[in-house]
Amino acid sequence: MSPVIAIGSAAARPCTLVVCRGCCCGNARKNPGIDHEWQLARLRAAAAESAGRFAVRTSECLGPCGQANIIVVQPSAAGRRKGGRAAWVGFAVDDESLDEIIAWAEAGGPGFAQPSATLELQLVEPGKA
Repeated sequence: MSPVIAIGSAAARPCTLVVCRGCCCGNARKNPGIDHEWQLARLRAAAAESAGRFAVRTSECLGPCGQANIIVVQPSAAGRRKGGRAAWVGFAVDDESLDEIIAWAEAGGPGFAQPSATLELQLVEPGKA
């Protein structure tokens, strides 16, 4: 059996929050009254304050448009080695959801920590429209 070799930055990849900003997520017509720019800025600020424990990036449409806003919590490289898999959080439209997602990422994300009971209720199937 060949040894597993981590190449470059993949070996140290932190937990990553992938914030959908496609056709429905982040769209004021889909979710009026939500400051989508502020939400993204808040996530990015929390990542900056985390000293590298987690990162934030955006993506075009991820698919489950009926459950917008979608944030995918990807495990770190170490979390993946511990069995962590990406978790898709739907309906991330309020401060409480962001608090829960940030807390989970700060705790290590999938593979290291479980999502809160409240956040578990928001988990959705990947890519299901």
